Amino acid sequence: MTVTSKVVDGFRFMPPSLRAWMTKDIPSEEFSGDIPWTPLKKPLSETTFSLMTSAGISLKSDPPFDVEREKREPAWGDPTSREIPKTTSEANIDVNHLHINTDYIEQDINVMLPLTRFQEFEKEGVIGRLSPTCYSYYGFQLDPKVLLEETMPKVAAKMQEEEVEAVLLTPA
Repeated sequence: MTVTSKVVDGFRFMPPSLRAWMTKDIPSEEFSGDIPWTPLKKPLSETTFSLMTSAGISLKSDPPFDVEREKREPAWGDPTSREIPKTTSEANIDVNHLHINTDYIEQDINVMLPLTRFQEFEKEGVIGRLSPTCYSYYGFQLDPKVLLEETMPKVAAKMQEEEVEAVLLTPA
């Protein structure tokens, strides 16, 4: 069996000079600092989870993430988020992201947002429950100010409303 791999060029729509400027800040060595950790307060089987991805998934009924603006302004990334109901399937989604191959997600949402797996975990008693709402945002953020100060507080408030206690983040 031959194994093939695809390389997605995350800087495809950038002018060469901007590409060089941006990639100079990407460290070549692995991160070696401390990672903050908050232990769960109760067993997984009693915990309410939500899922969040930076893959740019939206419902077909929602506005897509604005990749057209990013094509015109390569240093800009859409700082908004989308709510994804836990019962969502591939038939209901679009994926808009210039820095990842979105084909696999469109074929099986679970490769990036494991809704079906977490519904199974809920039924099997592995987790307490999956919250009604999961989330997606656009992971390319050179200036995350709007994302962190405006978008994510609204997401956090909705998670608190739904009594979410743990979040699985799947970075794209």
